[in-house]
Amino acid sequence: MSIPTRFSGGCACGAIRYECSAPPLAMVNCHCRDCQRAGGSGYSPTIVVSSKAFRLVSGESKYYSTTAESGGTARRAFCSECGAPLYASTSRRPDVIGVRAGSLDDPTWYRASADVWTASAQPWDVMDSGVSKFPRDRSREPVA
Repeated sequence: MSIPTRFSGGCACGAIRYECSAPPLAMVNCHCRDCQRAGGSGYSPTIVVSSKAFRLVSGESKYYSTTAESGGTARRAFCSECGAPLYASTSRRPDVIGVRAGSLDDPTWYRASADVWTASAQPWDVMDSGVSKFPRDRSREPVA
């Protein structure tokens, strides 16, 4: 399946809609504890996009900020009506936004190229052996 150059999504109740006018910069499965807690799962399938290409079309997101394991401030957006997690940003990389793949109108094209923060991965989380693994973020060497 080809990766779209433009895509859109929103929350479960439809109160918030967003669109992205450029293709993803990366697609990763984040296994950090913050993503696990925010999504109630073993990891967050995340589409990394340029913050300049991302825009809210309708609605207003609610935000929760915390200090991430990286030391930066993670700011997570969600719908205050239905609680659906939508996207996140970090003070360490203000030029990008991480969009939750599950919030896409069509999530079938999502393909992770890396598992990041695998040092925090849960033992019950089965990871794809064909995807590169990084104990922390992608700025460090992958695990063989």
